Amino acid sequence: MVVTRIEPAAWPFAKTAIGFRSEFLDFSRGIHVGNLEPHERITKILKGALEAEYRQEFVTERWGRGVFWQWIGFLNRANRAAKPQSSGVSFGCSKFFVSVDTDERRFTCGLQVERGYVRASRDERGFRLCPDWDWHRLVAGLTPRGDLYRELKRLVDEEQFEVRLGSWADSHVFGGPTVWADGAPGSRIRRLPGAPRLRALLEQAPPREWCGVQVYFPFVEGDVSAMSGLDLIEAMMAVFEEVRPAMNACMQVPV
Repeated sequence: MVVTRIEPAAWPFAKTAIGFRSEFLDFSRGIHVGNLEPHERITKILKGALEAEYRQEFVTERWGRGVFWQWIGFLNRANRAAKPQSSGVSFGCSKFFVSVDTDERRFTCGLQVERGYVRASRDERGFRLCPDWDWHRLVAGLTPRGDLYRELKRLVDEEQFEVRLGSWADSHVFGGPTVWADGAPGSRIRRLPGAPRLRALLEQAPPREWCGVQVYFPFVEGDVSAMSGLDLIEAMMAVFEEVRPAMNACMQVPV
């Protein structure tokens, strides 16, 4: 993947004022977001850069507590507002995301689309898949000659992205080559299967488990530590632009 420099006008702060540092991606604890100044926070920097770049308002979501978060998402507010049943929640929306996997010790950045529960208990009804979720467009777009599948193939075959799909508890991963925490190239290099096979895997995901698709570029710990904070932010924005066509294939209101 080639990182393209972003014009200064696209930043919420002057580039010389960006205070984000590579050590804020902590591979033991997560993404450092608490007890920082606004110009140091990845949430503030990325949200502002996305809104300036695409001239749309974004909503920030997160998973984690306290000072360190494990996952942060950014979704197009207009796409969420367009949903007749689910405009009050973010589960049904495609989103950009960044995440630190403390088990594999990797930083990942890209696109996420969630399915939610097909069958939900009374307590889980608010998380049940609804007809207006982006998930349905994703599944419908997985055809051999469709724009979505063509983009997934390009990202995996040409740009070394990975695709993770299925239930979060037992997902399938395609793409590579994978580099593990010890820095040695892994032997698992799995080509993206055909669109019918991808759809079949999604249909096999247990209806009572949370399910989704992530399309992301993985950064290993050594790569992150060798980059400046500004370089990392620019790399994240470049990844978002790479996955944007696939994301738009799933959305009511495109980015």
